[in-house]
Amino acid sequence: MEPQVRVKVKYFTVLRETTGKKVEDVELAGGSTVEDLLRLLSERYGQRFEDYVYNQYGRVRSGLQFLVNGRSTKSLQSLQTRLEEGDEFAIIPPVGGG
Repeated sequence: MEPQVRVKVKYFTVLRETTGKKVEDVELAGGSTVEDLLRLLSERYGQRFEDYVYNQYGRVRSGLQFLVNGRSTKSLQSLQTRLEEGDEFAIIPPVGGG
């Protein structure tokens, strides 16, 4: 069994309102991925969080960006990006235009 890792999670806009926090430290099992973290946060914060992050098919909404230490998970291993002790994770809302 791998040791726990602590990740700093940053929230913006709707998720800041949903969680009541700008930032929090979350403990995960070692070897956890971005997908594992999103599932844990969905369980912790309920339907409003889940509806913001996932579409009706249970897939992550395409407009959201996830950053690990300032790098988009799209340039890493996407939702399978492993999280390490001390990582900073941010959920960036869709960019509006107009």
